[in-house]
Amino acid sequence: MTRFALATRATPEGARPTIRVGDAFHDLHAAADAHGFAAVAGDVSAIIRDWDARREGLFALARALDGTAGGIEAPALAAPFEPRRIFAAASNFIEHADEMKTKLAAKAESEPYIFLKTVESVVGPNETVVVPPQVSRPDWEVELGVVLGRAGKHVAAADAHDLIAGYTIVNDVSARDRTRRSDFPFSHDWFRGKSFDSFTPLGPVFVPRDCLGDPHDIRLGLKVNGEAMQDGNTSEMIFNIYEQIAYLSTILELRAGDLIASGTPAGVGMGRGVFLKDGDVMDAWVEGIGELRNPVSAPHLPRA
Repeated sequence: MTRFALATRATPEGARPTIRVGDAFHDLHAAADAHGFAAVAGDVSAIIRDWDARREGLFALARALDGTAGGIEAPALAAPFEPRRIFAAASNFIEHADEMKTKLAAKAESEPYIFLKTVESVVGPNETVVVPPQVSRPDWEVELGVVLGRAGKHVAAADAHDLIAGYTIVNDVSARDRTRRSDFPFSHDWFRGKSFDSFTPLGPVFVPRDCLGDPHDIRLGLKVNGEAMQDGNTSEMIFNIYEQIAYLSTILELRAGDLIASGTPAGVGMGRGVFLKDGDVMDAWVEGIGELRNPVSAPHLPRA
């Protein structure tokens, strides 16, 4: 099987869908036209939302491009696609729950805890995470992003694999001082702490499901200014990806283009008492996908 990834690159003429085969980047429209696969072209968001119809043609195009020069050197990548909705799993790694001092019930007595992030909070690789002045404790969370390519309602966990189109990297930037409240009887405010503009770095590419392998045995981590902060494995999840999909599908119909940030391992700033500063650079990484780099702008906080 020829492995490939899809990306969106920024050009003076606007966003261009791109396919990476090996280390070579090709303009997707030009490559599809040249090899007779025009039907698979389109922007990456549209491709994902029509994944079942495009999948085989894209794999065939990747085989045709394998070993050829791409002609695009060091492309400036944007977020690979625009999610339809963003669901995020909270406290889904035991050691992360421990560092956050979160008391969890036994798995047999609980269900996944899922919250929403706004699509408008998405930024791409190398885009700046802008910390607003009311946030004093910004934090990082690397997560495997699960991209759905098929709709489903009341999906069994055993069948959830079929809904997945592929994967990407999500950095669930979090304002720790804004996720807790004392002015209401409700102690947590995930919307306020998680959905500021630019608080969801996404990318750098979308990797099809069959090109990544077992999603429950993948290393992922995050560095700040080159220093390792997180280094975990998706095998450590409490609720695996299929269980998360099954749970969500009992609440609403999942749609192609939905994104699930499936949880973060231990090593976040809150557990260390260390938070992002002005000028910091975050590098989130997931094996088989790549590295997602984002600088931080927080002029009201100390300089890195």
